[in-house]
Amino acid sequence: MTRLNLLLLIALMLSSVYLVRVSYDARRLFSELDRAQNQERLLENEHDKLKSEKQTQATPLRVERTARERLAMRNATPAVTQAATYARAASAGAAR
Repeated sequence: MTRLNLLLLIALMLSSVYLVRVSYDARRLFSELDRAQNQERLLENEHDKLKSEKQTQATPLRVERTARERLAMRNATPAVTQAATYARAASAGAAR
């Protein structure tokens, strides 16, 4: 009978140690999950903010103003447009 009691005591001790370890792991994993979800929320907010900023930066008026001010570009008008002709047909006829 004492052997059986000793065996049951050892089984009880092992199962209690296992239970403590499993519950510690569960708490650790839950804490890690919570941190990851918080980081996901922060990254999603930052992504939305950057997307909004990109949308405001790419408006046609802003692009045109930036092109005019920083790059010294101007609108294409017939006065500043030059037509290019393809001279290969003329030189090919002269070579024959």
